[in-house]
Amino acid sequence: MAKLIPAAERILRARKLIQQARDYPVPQDGLGKSDFSYVAQVKDYFRQARELVKLIPFTAGVSAEMKADVKKLYEEIEQANHEVLKK
Repeated sequence: MAKLIPAAERILRARKLIQQARDYPVPQDGLGKSDFSYVAQVKDYFRQARELVKLIPFTAGVSAEMKADVKKLYEEIEQANHEVLKK
């Protein structure tokens, strides 16, 4: 059976994934930021981050502060997506 990960740990892991997406090296040859494999990997990091936190707001016993952190994290993902994938 899968081990449960506390909400705070999920948020930390999601932030690490966002940072990994930002740090992922842009291919120097070929299409650069338009390279399909680069875009796919970066979007996968963002998808994993969303998946980690998507159920936190619906979990019983989670504070309003934690729910606000999840909302802020979604905004961070969108901002990072815009910064990393736009030219």
